[in-house]
Parts: sequence; structure tokens; C-alpha cells
Amino acid sequence: MKKIRNFLLCLDLMLACILMGAAAEEGMERLVKMQTGINNDQPVMQINRANEELSEVSTQDLAKKKVALTFDDGPNALYTEGLLNGLKERGVRATFFLLGKAVEISPQLVEQMHADGHLIGNHSYEHVNLSSLNDEAAIAQVDMTNEAIYKITGKYPEYIRPPYGCWKSNLDYETTMIEVLWNVDPLDWKTDNAAAVVERVLSEVQENDIILLHDASESSVNAAFEIIDKLTAEGYVFVTVDELLFD
Repeated sequence: MKKIRNFLLCLDLMLACILMGAAAEEGMERLVKMQTGINNDQPVMQINRANEELSEVSTQDLAKKKVALTFDDGPNALYTEGLLNGLKERGVRATFFLLGKAVEISPQLVEQMHADGHLIGNHSYEHVNLSSLNDEAAIAQVDMTNEAIYKITGKYPEYIRPPYGCWKSNLDYETTMIEVLWNVDPLDWKTDNAAAVVERVLSEVQENDIILLHDASESSVNAAFEIIDKLTAEGYVFVTVDELLFD
């Protein structure tokens, strides 16, 4: 069922890329300005039945359900610092897909992300639909963001989340980056109702899911903290997307 659900998700995203057009671009551009402060199932552990006693650590690991919390469009000059502090207090590492333009505005926040052990990925330079650009322009959006992040962290990002989930397959060969989409999208950027965002996530999330959020408002940050607290109580453990995809 998981593979079928992910396959259908990819089909939906492809259709969305075709239908979005200029209206979506304009709406997200306003969001980016606000943010910059300008106004498959994991393999089950095999147990050696010759030794019936499992260690306490092994039993705990077997019971944990992994999920990845991801944040797009940052770093946000107003809200990302509070988010990072709350994640650190909870011992949670997340994945941040950053805009190159915002990276240049708030490099200290990228430094903090890197120091705290979060995974940093690419979300284009200006939040544009990469599939609507010619190859040269699309690659420039990716490369400028990679360079901005490298100057701060000393490491080039390996993962990319293209805005709107729209990506050209030939760019895989040009950029050699790994595309990361999502399974759960509560549309937190559309509302300031944190409780509604939390409810949407809790009603949809399953083991090994990737949750999409944005560090662009106080309500989204508060929702993220409540999601972490409630899913932790349900036995979930939060990991970065590379751990989810390859561990």
C-alpha cells in the first residue's frame, strides 16, 4: 500500500506542476518575501532465536517508528531561530530545504542549523518552478543555492526539494542531486491555525512518512512543536530524510 500511495502522490505532483502556472508563482513569491523578513518500509531487525533474550536497546529500537520532519523556504529571519531552539530542546534533528536568497540574508541561522546537526538541502534560489525554466536557468537556481550553503557550512547539499515538487528528469544528470518530496502536507502556509495543522498531520502520518512544513510563521513553528510532542508520545522517532531513505 505504501508504494502505491507514493506512486499516486508522484502522479498528483506531476499534474500539479502542469496546472499551477503563474498564479502559484505569484502567491509563493509573496510568501518568500515574508520569510526573508522583507514584508519503503524499513527492514525488520532479524532476531537470533538461539538467544531468546533481547537487550533493552534492541527492544526499544524495534519498537520505534521513524518519521522525517522537513521545513521549506527558510531560513526565516523572524521564526527560524525559535524553531531551532525548540528542536534542540527536544533533541530532534530535522531537514531544512533552503532558498539561496534567504541563506544570503540570514547566514547565522544556517550556521546554527549545521552546528545542531540538521540536514540542509536545496530549495532553489528564489522559489521558482524549475520545470518552467530552461535547463540553464534551472541549473543556475540550484547551483547558486548550493554555493551559498557551501560558503557557510563547507559542505555542498546532496538533497533537493524543487518548489511545488516540479522537477525536470534530465536535471538529475546535470546536478547529481537526490530529489526529496513528501507524504504529508498539512498546508501550514495557508493558515495561522496551529491546531488545524497538527490535526491534519496526526490524521495522515504513518511510519516512514516525510512531513512537509514551513518555518515561515509563529503558527507553523508552534504546530511543529506540538506534532513532535504528540508523535513522540505515540512512539515515533524523528530522523533526517537521509536516514529515512537509506538506513
